[in-house]
Amino acid sequence: MLRSVDAIERSAHKTNEWLSDLADELGTPDKEEAWRVLKAYLQLLRDQLTIDEAAQLAAQLTLVLRGAFYEGFDPGDQQKLRDREEFLSRFAERAQLTDAAHAAEAATNVLRRHITAGEMDDVLSQLPNKLREVLLQG
Repeated sequence: MLRSVDAIERSAHKTNEWLSDLADELGTPDKEEAWRVLKAYLQLLRDQLTIDEAAQLAAQLTLVLRGAFYEGFDPGDQQKLRDREEFLSRFAERAQLTDAAHAAEAATNVLRRHITAGEMDDVLSQLPNKLREVLLQG
């Protein structure tokens, strides 16, 4: 039992590191905003991936982030986005943002720091070029 409680505490601590990193990238002290951005980003990203690739990415997330990643997931209703504006619009709406391009770039930078380079390459390789550019360049 103690080991599972320790895992939860480590996950909460690590998740807070992710949120602090993202808040710094966004230039805000607001961790609530960082949470909204990260959750929306991970869920939109998840829907662009195959089920197998989504599971591989989820395996590298903290327990807390994995829960947010899969929240509301319906594999039969994945909405693939092909267009930069559609992605940014959906992201801005979900995360309550005014500058979705900057937030997407910031979230990508944080994700890149916290998962393996190989997994990040696998994730990016599944995205259409226009979406990959949004994440890498804002």
